[in-house]
Amino acid sequence: MEKLSRENVAPLEQYAVMRAEFKKEVLAHKKNRRVPLGEHATLYFEDTLTMRYQAQEILRIEKIFEADQITEELEAYNPLIPDGTNWKATFMIEYEDVDERKAALEKMIGIEDCVWVKVDRFDPVYAIADEDMDRETEEKTSAVHFLRFELDAEMIQAAKNGADIGAGIDHAEYQQKIEILPTNIRDSLANDLE
Repeated sequence: MEKLSRENVAPLEQYAVMRAEFKKEVLAHKKNRRVPLGEHATLYFEDTLTMRYQAQEILRIEKIFEADQITEELEAYNPLIPDGTNWKATFMIEYEDVDERKAALEKMIGIEDCVWVKVDRFDPVYAIADEDMDRETEEKTSAVHFLRFELDAEMIQAAKNGADIGAGIDHAEYQQKIEILPTNIRDSLANDLE
């Protein structure tokens, strides 16, 4: 999958013109990459388009136009783009009530290591979490984690050939399972693989 570079990111003035249409395109694309796992957890599978949107928005908000600063921002987002043998996702634990969220995060330490994906008949693949930095303490986990699911060649071939894909969480305080993801999501994820 193509990584972000200065050549595929629009300059600020050009982005201002295209922003509304680009946002519409990205939101439609994200519908095929969002996997809710129960009421309070969601996997947002990332790719070049989702990361390009994030980068463009940060460059816009921060008014970054210097070449070296743009490169620095893009280098921060590139690790979240799949490499052809994996899926990468932002994992979010979502509670509207602040006190309820705080209590849940205290009970869910280690949940990021309990998130899995499964291709058809193969064993579940558990996430490699937060490779950039540790996001939990002894008291609580974070509400946001960055995950990588590394697949072997047989799993990749099966997914590309239309095999079912599932996802879930096996944590003592939060367990969810989706045996078969909807076809639109399955197809979008299969396109990430080489």
